[in-house]
Amino acid sequence: MTEIEAVDWLKAHLHVSRETWDALESFVVFLKREAESQNLISASTLDHIWARHIVDSAQLLLFTDASAPQINWLDLGSGAGFPGLVIALLTDYQVTLVESRARRIEYLQRAIEMLDMTHRVRVAGVPLERLETTQYGVISARAFAPLPKLFDLAARFATNNTLWLLPKGRNAKAEWQSAQPQWDGNFRIMNSVTDQEAGILVGTLSGKHKARAIFVTQGQEE
Repeated sequence: MTEIEAVDWLKAHLHVSRETWDALESFVVFLKREAESQNLISASTLDHIWARHIVDSAQLLLFTDASAPQINWLDLGSGAGFPGLVIALLTDYQVTLVESRARRIEYLQRAIEMLDMTHRVRVAGVPLERLETTQYGVISARAFAPLPKLFDLAARFATNNTLWLLPKGRNAKAEWQSAQPQWDGNFRIMNSVTDQEAGILVGTLSGKHKARAIFVTQGQEE
């Protein structure tokens, strides 16, 4: 996907308002300037931000319920703001960005202030293990951790109805297979619009096999 194709895709699929376009463009300028002093994104993608990062993040909205009045969204390992900050720019959702690196935390906070989103976007500047347990409607993660570890760390923030949106590149199928011996869930692999060989895991998580087996055994004993 070229940069022109990325912009056309946003116009065709998400009907971005003029105000939101301005915000997205301001964010891209801010990101490029900040990338001069810290390694926010790969240098090879600096000239392809709209395709490799903006649309790659925005496409996750295709799998959410657009009619939902409000969504509480948790983004793990937000880094440069992908996908969480892009989701916040394109919606009115309450978004929590989890990031533990000091310079990234400071960068994200400044970006949120610059984009005037402090009323509904917050940075949880702690390792995920230390974040207070709260249930979220959507959990996203882009290059955060291998799937079994991701579920181990983040399952406590989910219910059986929480939608997981996990861009996993070309390893999506293998990662889901590696998690299945331990975890129950209903996931499908969707092709990324920015790379047809890359996959996005989309679905819900039911729980660990062992935990379910104990529950069934206890129920039978009763």
